[in-house]
Amino acid sequence: MGQTKKLVFQLDLTFFGLTSKAIPTYRKNLFNQIHEICFYGQGGYDYYTVYNMPIWLRKFTYHKLEEHYSNKSKKDDDLISATEKYKNMAKIDPSQMKQFQFKGKPKGGYSKK
Repeated sequence: MGQTKKLVFQLDLTFFGLTSKAIPTYRKNLFNQIHEICFYGQGGYDYYTVYNMPIWLRKFTYHKLEEHYSNKSKKDDDLISATEKYKNMAKIDPSQMKQFQFKGKPKGGYSKK
């Protein structure tokens, strides 16, 4: 009768899907996501609107912004590579200029009197 049992609870907030070790990572990811939606949304969203969004809508918005900017980045990279290609084509070697030099007297055209 003199013994007392020590109760051990193995549930560490896992009922809600978060453990005490996962909370800091979850919060960091949450605030990072909110920041990126506000920043890359170019003024279309404010902090409180994004914070109070349903999770599914915030994730959808985040992935749409991510998709938009990755497509834009690919288009920019394609444009840069095409520009570099044409720049390299336009380079003229000075040794090749000799074949374009005019030899002889001009025919017709403008003359002095």
